[in-house]
Amino acid sequence: MKVLTIKQPWATLIIQGDKRFEFRSWQTKYRGDLLIHAGKGIDKEAMKRLAKYLPEELPYGKILGKVKLVDCIKMSPEFKELLLKENSDIYTKSSFQENYGWQVSDVEVFENPIEAKGHLSLWEYNIEDPKRKI
Repeated sequence: MKVLTIKQPWATLIIQGDKRFEFRSWQTKYRGDLLIHAGKGIDKEAMKRLAKYLPEELPYGKILGKVKLVDCIKMSPEFKELLLKENSDIYTKSSFQENYGWQVSDVEVFENPIEAKGHLSLWEYNIEDPKRKI
């Protein structure tokens, strides 16, 4: 299954359902199930700014859950305005340095996050391994 590694706190915000778009400099034609991996990287500015949305402890180096990647939208001034109206805390003007918004839906949180090493771009993980409990 495809996986996307995301810095904290963004990975947690997606899995909590607070963030419906992940921003990337590149587009993808892939649509479907996507595992969300919390990398070991931290966006320190976002951690401070968004503390009210976050649990006390954040997981790192783990696959937190699954979403559906439903669209990849080229950034436009109109799209940016819509996102700012939706949640100006999460979608600040600094969110829009990237060219594409990857829209996710149908969040499924894993009760037991899976330890995994992150990778750049989309990567593959065999979630069907029978030894794993999700």
